[in-house]
Amino acid sequence: MRKGTIRPIAICLFKNDETILVAEGYDSVKENFFYRPIGGGIEFGEKSSDTLIREAKEELDADIANLQFLGTMENIFTFDGETGHEIVQVYDGEFIDKSIYDQSVLLVKEDDGKIHHAMWKPLSAFQNGKLCLVPEALYNLLTK
Repeated sequence: MRKGTIRPIAICLFKNDETILVAEGYDSVKENFFYRPIGGGIEFGEKSSDTLIREAKEELDADIANLQFLGTMENIFTFDGETGHEIVQVYDGEFIDKSIYDQSVLLVKEDDGKIHHAMWKPLSAFQNGKLCLVPEALYNLLTK
């Protein structure tokens, strides 16, 4: 997150029955966990759909297909005490390797070498803020 800039990102919803794949994050200032679909920053000259193909390969070593654009949202948030601002392109997609849907936890490798976990969570777990799904407006988009 670069201070004072609006970051364009793309995220992809991978659905497995009534669950979605989300990466777990932690805000050390708020001392709480949050969950976000797989994705990342759109690079200059890159289409948002191509961002997702690249990010799935880099983060999960997985190939994806059948990307369908769901919408755009603006996300202004605070993370680790800093204000962030994103324009978020939201897609639905599928893994080509169907065995990924049988894995309860996946390792997500970030550019900086950090590894965290992604897991399948029921969409209902984010209802009424039980768990924190980000961007905040995403739950409403998914349940329309």
